[in-house]
Amino acid sequence: MEPDGDLDPDSDDLPLRANTSHILVRHYVLDLTVDFDRRVISGSVVLFLEPGPRVEDGVEAEDGDGDGEGVEKGDKSQAGEGDGSESQAGDEAEDARSSHTDASWESTSDGDFTLVLDCCDLAVSKVEELDVTSVSAMSSLLEGVPRERSEVSPISQSAALIQKLISIPSGQWRQQHQLFSRCSRAPGSQDGGSLRFHTDRWSLQVRKSGVTSPQEFPRALRVCYETRPAGGSIRWTKDQDHRVCVYTAGSPINNRALFPCQEPPVAMSTWQATVRAPSECVVLMSGEDQAIPAEDEETRLLIWNYYVTMPMPASTFTLAVGHWRQAIAELPSAAERGVRGRTDCGEAAKPEAGPGAGTEAGLVSGPGSSTSEVVKGSSLQTGSGDRTTRSDSAFCYSCLEDEGHSVTDYSGMVDDSISCSHGDYPCRFTERSAWSQRVVPHRVFAPDCLLQKAQMGVLALLPRCLAAAHAILGVHPFPRLDVLIVPAGFSSLGMASPHIVFLSQSVLHAGSPASGENGVSLCGSRLCHELAHSWFGLAIGARDWTEEWISEGFATFLEDIIWARAQQLSQGETLEQCNLKALLRWRRLSDELQNSEEELQILRPNMENTGQVSESGSSMVKHALNPDKTFMQVHYLKGYFLLRFLASQVGEQQFIDFFRLFVKKYHGQLILSQDFLQMLLITFPDMARKGLTLSAIYADWLDRPGIPKWLYERSAVWSQARLVEEVKAEVVKWILLSQSQGKGRKRKRTEPKVNYKEVTSDQLVMLLELLLEEAELSGTALRTLQRTYNLQKQDAEVRHRWCELVVKHGYSQAYRDVEHFLVHDQAMGVYLYGELMVQEDTKQQALAQRCLSLVQEEMDQSARRVVEKMVL
Repeated sequence: MEPDGDLDPDSDDLPLRANTSHILVRHYVLDLTVDFDRRVISGSVVLFLEPGPRVEDGVEAEDGDGDGEGVEKGDKSQAGEGDGSESQAGDEAEDARSSHTDASWESTSDGDFTLVLDCCDLAVSKVEELDVTSVSAMSSLLEGVPRERSEVSPISQSAALIQKLISIPSGQWRQQHQLFSRCSRAPGSQDGGSLRFHTDRWSLQVRKSGVTSPQEFPRALRVCYETRPAGGSIRWTKDQDHRVCVYTAGSPINNRALFPCQEPPVAMSTWQATVRAPSECVVLMSGEDQAIPAEDEETRLLIWNYYVTMPMPASTFTLAVGHWRQAIAELPSAAERGVRGRTDCGEAAKPEAGPGAGTEAGLVSGPGSSTSEVVKGSSLQTGSGDRTTRSDSAFCYSCLEDEGHSVTDYSGMVDDSISCSHGDYPCRFTERSAWSQRVVPHRVFAPDCLLQKAQMGVLALLPRCLAAAHAILGVHPFPRLDVLIVPAGFSSLGMASPHIVFLSQSVLHAGSPASGENGVSLCGSRLCHELAHSWFGLAIGARDWTEEWISEGFATFLEDIIWARAQQLSQGETLEQCNLKALLRWRRLSDELQNSEEELQILRPNMENTGQVSESGSSMVKHALNPDKTFMQVHYLKGYFLLRFLASQVGEQQFIDFFRLFVKKYHGQLILSQDFLQMLLITFPDMARKGLTLSAIYADWLDRPGIPKWLYERSAVWSQARLVEEVKAEVVKWILLSQSQGKGRKRKRTEPKVNYKEVTSDQLVMLLELLLEEAELSGTALRTLQRTYNLQKQDAEVRHRWCELVVKHGYSQAYRDVEHFLVHDQAMGVYLYGELMVQEDTKQQALAQRCLSLVQEEMDQSARRVVEKMVL
């Protein structure tokens, strides 16, 4: 690992600066106000600290000059050196004084200990130590804490109180959170409450004069700051109704541009947040209970409160604020929506809402019930005349017994004496009631114009997908779920965070309700992918961020299994569907590996150094800032195929059973590849006799680029599957049709009548991919293809292939379909720009430039960089 001082600021590696081996943030309390006019979020974050694992017996491990590793030398200051005063000067002034402040900061350390937090694009105005001894409610923790005597300083007493607060057992988490909240409002410490601080490109550094070790460092700090409009962690944009909104982007730099934090995954913490936003907005966030907003009498803003009790990396924190509405089982008319206004977050579905309301989106009294019951939150007076804001507390529950879904009994997996391997927190895996909760409370939010599609697609599918995930993996790790349809500029099809999932509008079906299961395939499979992250990615996370396959490969593997269960497919149907998807993914992976750098193809790029950090705890995430890597799927696909390979060695059902065992053992923890693979090898000792050792799996799958031999051999089998053979037969018909029209695209007066077989969405994707391999397709064939399958109304995966065909063959009559795709399916259209430019057709290049001009302001920053490189 490179020394921290030698980091290249222009590298595509992402630095994790926080010195987590010295000191850890155990809890965050955020108090934030959202200002849409200025496009900033301002307020404070209070950090409750504890000396880190490498600080033993009150003595800090040796660390050179004590300045805290992870500080980037010589980088431009963003907020300058602080002494508690405002530091809001412009960029030019910052550039002018950056060398002075850097030199001053380094020359005045005097051996003081430095707290290093990950921070970027924040204007920090003040950092102060809090006097928690002034909080009267903390007196309940004073038992056993030395009273202030001449030999016991207030600092020692404060540290002891914070340690007691952090150590409150999980059974008293409500009391603990109340005390965290009260302490967060404590005044600054009397002995120099303002601390010295400094920011550079990637970090915030804090010192207190005379404090030379983490043990002596203040345990409760308040950082006052505001975000910047162009901060990398948050997106200010407009939704599909052209209303302003903001959401955390899940960008490579994670949350360090939202609040100063410790980004390394090992720094797992809990948090609580108060968010003030305009009264017409909805605030959605990672939190275990839904927030019921109250009005701030002074500002007329609504105040939303969220909290979590399960320690997780700060990167999983998610926030979204906008003019969204809750999808419900029966939508009101447009006139009714206008009367009710945008402050109504949606009422719960009524039992008489119509067919499916009780089973798909209604609420039930409990497992086994076949009736629906409405549960509503109370209306809250906002103080604005007689206007009332209904709390968005109408959760949807669902009971699926009446639909024929089998019920799996997991009660035998719960033991009254179960011993979790993680730290102490209120864990759902030990709650017997949680094991029988097949569908957790859930809500779906979208802008007005997409509300009906969200209701028809996401809300209708979500209960089935939740129940199927429960049947496969057991207890839901989180007690509730919100799903939000995010703005068009969102950079992927979905993102899972604790208690909330972001979905791209591209997964919403463009067709009619009559299209049935085939029309919701993309939405259903994507939902299942994001739900799988509740177990793999959130409840179990990667200890080294470079091992993305632990999250994405697992979710890709599980999405097929969960979605097949949600569709109630037979074992044979499940196998056929999974094999067709495997072939599609093989083709995608093969193409990606032929057109990418080898170093970006490795699933374990740090190899034997995976999981290692510097002495301070800082590290680098290899290639995390490489814009090309952002749009690669190798961690999804190659990781998925590794799991398919392992399943083929031990048996499909045995492999799924092993997943449940693994979740039971490792939930609430961070893992490396070897944790999963070693447990698998121990559980199935026959694998060793086949030559499958840890080192062999590393060598074939994780530590080298390219495609393993097994995958080449298996792909030949998938290409001969029944569903694929059906597609090949259809392809022949289309090729013959094209040839019958002669070369070129001249239209014949009559088209031969051909009986085309009805195909599924995945088969249609395969059909279009195979047609893309043809050098020539007539205009008549393309026109008939479009009309036969109504391609412009298919899901985004199908439309993407159709657009590729249009571009390849210069079928100008369908250029409007390409433009629509690039504008409305931005998460999938990045490389379509490249196809338009490489043809060297002036009309196509003009089309690419026009589409970029239409969406560049709302585009994800990484996507915009990649596209501009192609087009401009």
